[in-house]
Amino acid sequence: MSIPLRIASRLVPLLVLALAFGIAAGHDWAGPARIVRALGGADDLRSRLLLEWRLPRVLAAAVVGSLLGLGGAIFQGVFRNPLAEPYLLGSAGGAAIGATVALLVPLGLPSSLALGGFSFLGAWGATLMVLAVARGAGTRDAAGLLLAGVAVAAMLGAVRSFLMLALSDESVSLQVVLSWTLGGVQTPTWEGLAWLAGLSGLALGASLRLAHGLDLLGLGEDQAQAFGLDTARFVARAILVGAAIVALAVAYGGLVAFVGLTAPHVARWWVGPRHRGLLPVSAAIGALLVMVCDGLARSVLPPAEIPLGLVTAAAGGPFFLFLLRRRMRA
Repeated sequence: MSIPLRIASRLVPLLVLALAFGIAAGHDWAGPARIVRALGGADDLRSRLLLEWRLPRVLAAAVVGSLLGLGGAIFQGVFRNPLAEPYLLGSAGGAAIGATVALLVPLGLPSSLALGGFSFLGAWGATLMVLAVARGAGTRDAAGLLLAGVAVAAMLGAVRSFLMLALSDESVSLQVVLSWTLGGVQTPTWEGLAWLAGLSGLALGASLRLAHGLDLLGLGEDQAQAFGLDTARFVARAILVGAAIVALAVAYGGLVAFVGLTAPHVARWWVGPRHRGLLPVSAAIGALLVMVCDGLARSVLPPAEIPLGLVTAAAGGPFFLFLLRRRMRA
């Protein structure tokens, strides 16, 4: 990973501060002394709650944010559009269908396993459907993929609405589905967190293998082909990698808005457009954003918890308008 030392020296303290804020924030705020006691192995109830509930959740939020940052950077590179975001090709609609089935149909599986697994399969399957639709229409360029994504997303939205109406009854509330679609990081076990971290490490490695191709693609498809890049094959591979990364984030965090759009832009201001540095810095900034926003979601309106997606949307919406205005002036 090609992260300049001066950037790393800024990122690491910010990540540590975000981690500390995430651990401290909540209905019951934890001061520095209490955090140190908990990390030191204190056996009282509050310390155990910090170590067994709040710390795994904060770390899971960091991983979800890093995955969204990675996915956003990949999709912006593939489509050569700074306003592209990770849910561009229907992954959000597919994940929502998977979550609807997991939450409203009695499957006889642990709820966390069913929700995460079906959300992942839905998001991944939606992207495969977009690629299949685009290929069936005889187009593989970015514009064709975007149009296919819009069409598939519309169909998936209709299917989700039908399932919600058909599967809900007096004993099953739609509130759980709506809550999931608004985003919220699940609190994993330490074993589950280890699996998530391991898969995220593989995702980072797979995304870095795309860095050179994304740089070439940024020159334009004709120029990329002149340098020997099979653009159609590379775009399909990059989209599948990006979709898998986003699907993993969705499985643990629901539909969290704007992080995948915002993180690559901030990273690009810091390290420039070269993807070898842009991808890991996007992941780090995504982690920072979600840790902070998740802490705010748990602490702004105690004892209630605001859905994470509402917090990120409230923070990311003005940023998106700023980007749009800047782009229109360019």
